[in-house]
Amino acid sequence: MIRLFLSLILMFLVLSSGGQALYDKPHDINTRWASAENWTGKKGGGGTANGGRKGSPSFRLNAGQTKTLAEVSGSSGIVRRIWLTIDQRTPEMLRGLQIEMYWDDASEPAVSAPLGDLFNHGLGQMSVFENALFSSPEGRSFNCCIPMPFKKSMRIVARNTTVKDVAMFFYEVDYTLGDKVTDNSLYFHAYYNHQQSTVLGADYQILPKVYGTGRYIGTNISVVADDNKYSNSWWGEGEVKIYIDGDTDYPTLCGTGTEDYIGTGWGQGVFVNQYQGCTIANEKGFEYAFYRFHIPDPVFFYNDIRVTIQQIGFAGKEAIEKLSNMKDPIYNAEEKMKPVDFSKDLSYILFERSDNVSSCAYFYLDKPGPSFEK
Repeated sequence: MIRLFLSLILMFLVLSSGGQALYDKPHDINTRWASAENWTGKKGGGGTANGGRKGSPSFRLNAGQTKTLAEVSGSSGIVRRIWLTIDQRTPEMLRGLQIEMYWDDASEPAVSAPLGDLFNHGLGQMSVFENALFSSPEGRSFNCCIPMPFKKSMRIVARNTTVKDVAMFFYEVDYTLGDKVTDNSLYFHAYYNHQQSTVLGADYQILPKVYGTGRYIGTNISVVADDNKYSNSWWGEGEVKIYIDGDTDYPTLCGTGTEDYIGTGWGQGVFVNQYQGCTIANEKGFEYAFYRFHIPDPVFFYNDIRVTIQQIGFAGKEAIEKLSNMKDPIYNAEEKMKPVDFSKDLSYILFERSDNVSSCAYFYLDKPGPSFEK
């Protein structure tokens, strides 16, 4: 047990340091920080505003404005850490501020997602948590330590799609230059999806089909369950399915239920682990935000990958009686969208649901730009 624990700690340290052991002697690798005090990460160019007396710790991002947070051209490197915070951490800003990342002169971003969802803050709400990839120590900041290599260029952009200005946008992009990034080094990608009402009987797409070679890192998922339609019944019986390398009707990797996928069981409450957790479990508001990272259990793919989750609920005796009085039909998940026959003596049912679901999936790919199925 101790040996296993130490090996996991070592793996985490190597991941956090971008693949370089903490004790390795550096060789032609230069450290840079991009921030409002040194936009370009220029050597000797930090803190020059106001004579060096904290003259530019933040910047204003007006409604509709786009700002480049960090940019490198003509060098390899690795983005090691990103930290930021804003003065208005409202649902509108967490969902309306977009972060985009471009690698190696790609015309389309490898990452395009709302600020909150990208940094593991689901539902447009702040939470206090720390896991292997993200953290928010007091629920007021956004931290990411996923290593993001590039071979010749990178650009990270913040876009304000809201109608309100951000008065104070603080940030750091910490990166190194000159790293030996080889053909075996993969590019970091993130994909955001949101369906206000999922389609009955159709699995929600955590990650649509992507072509290439890479590694699926995991996802965070947010659910606002429709209590009016399903009368306070359990929403999370859906299985996560990962289709890899030519899978068609059925996946190679298949989970057993939503809360099972994040390592718990029999429903889910708030908990935070390194690789799995639930940051929000508001039973009265029927709101949940949770995550799973495949770090100790890697998911590799060589040709293609697609990741989905079913929208299936569970109802016992008491909930069945309430569901039987609902205006809309309830469809049996075990009988291919056949309406439930409530005249039978039913001890439980599994039924199809339509809820408000959003997610941000993380993966590495051998291409700098997106490669989704057309």
